[in-house]
Amino acid sequence: MGRSSVVPRGGGFGPDADDTGCTILHVDMDAFYAAVEVRRRPELRGKPVVVGGAGPRGVVSSASYEARKYGVRSAMPGARARRLCPHAVFLPPDFTEYAAASRAVMGIFRDVTPLVEPLSMDEAFLDVAGAVRLLGRPAEIATGIRRRVLEEQRLTCSVGVAPTKFIAKLGSTRAKPDGLEVVPADRVLEYLHPLPVEALWGVGEKSAEALHKLGLRTVGDVADAPLGLLRRALGEAVAVHLSELAAGRDPRAVVPHQPEKSIGAETTFDVDVADPRIIREALLALSEKTAGRLRRAGQAGRTVTLKVRLSDFRTVNRSRTLGAATDVAREIFQTAWALFEALRPGDRIRLVGVRVDGLAGSDDAPHQLTLGERETGWREAERAAAAAADRFGAGVVRPASLLRLPDRPAAGPPSRIDHDNAR
Repeated sequence: MGRSSVVPRGGGFGPDADDTGCTILHVDMDAFYAAVEVRRRPELRGKPVVVGGAGPRGVVSSASYEARKYGVRSAMPGARARRLCPHAVFLPPDFTEYAAASRAVMGIFRDVTPLVEPLSMDEAFLDVAGAVRLLGRPAEIATGIRRRVLEEQRLTCSVGVAPTKFIAKLGSTRAKPDGLEVVPADRVLEYLHPLPVEALWGVGEKSAEALHKLGLRTVGDVADAPLGLLRRALGEAVAVHLSELAAGRDPRAVVPHQPEKSIGAETTFDVDVADPRIIREALLALSEKTAGRLRRAGQAGRTVTLKVRLSDFRTVNRSRTLGAATDVAREIFQTAWALFEALRPGDRIRLVGVRVDGLAGSDDAPHQLTLGERETGWREAERAAAAAADRFGAGVVRPASLLRLPDRPAAGPPSRIDHDNAR
């Protein structure tokens, strides 16, 4: 099952360390998207695999550890990844497959404890305090989770076991890949203080630079720094946050079932576009994708937001609140297109996005019929089309009447759906 621990400087933080009071687990899947691709394409095992990165503006979504040896990392421009590892296998992302794998993995977590807080498709916090009596010590529970994920899903994960969320997440990061790390409650500061300031949750490039200018290089330096000094450099909220983390204090509980605040999708064009027909078709595809995600989540929303990023990287957002919540692609698209027509930015466009906010359970959301509208219509048609796609494959049924576009140009720049937005 891979390595059982990664021992940081100072040693003594392996799976056999004292896990008394360490009831918080952070489970992080290893190179998740790439691993799922290798699982269904066994011939790729051992080869550098990169998910995403297609096109001149493509961005790497995931890279196998074989690709990482060449310096390829997620969020890296695809062009740079190809230069670093030209012999890598580049694959387009398949979010449907990744979502299915994520649901299966999260199901394993919830078999252990109902206190599961997903952070994304491939990582989650677990509070196992209530499972200790039945399943054993926290480290034993973590070992059992790793074993089940490997046996049932043929995927590997890394787990941090600690008294707080922040330390557990640090542990899983340092245990990668395919490892387990326990940070004893009475040795948190010994573990934490030698780490660079960048290890603190929330420290990015600018805040790290500010800390370095103060001569603060390690987490221990931040812990010893006067709060007033941190306030002057970083502001009140950030200073207090970092001071608490550096002292090993993180009172946040694991909060399960956090509802999504918004659902949406974006697409970045490979070439900046100005043709409204291309933009209209992109917005239709995004609206369909967003509606599908709403239906799968059992959600509907009242506010539709259009996002437009221009060629000079200026970003404009426009929103409209509907009379009733919707999960219907036709309504989302019509609203997004009306927002775009009202905006008409004039400049060439790099990215467009559609988002639905103000979410509520779709079964609880009232559907307001317009004058002359039948009681069954677009919602039912779209759900039937989705069921057909699930059975026969995506693209077999599309609501052509939604398009009603002028004649398409002979050729237009291709676009790529970069990612789904769920917050």
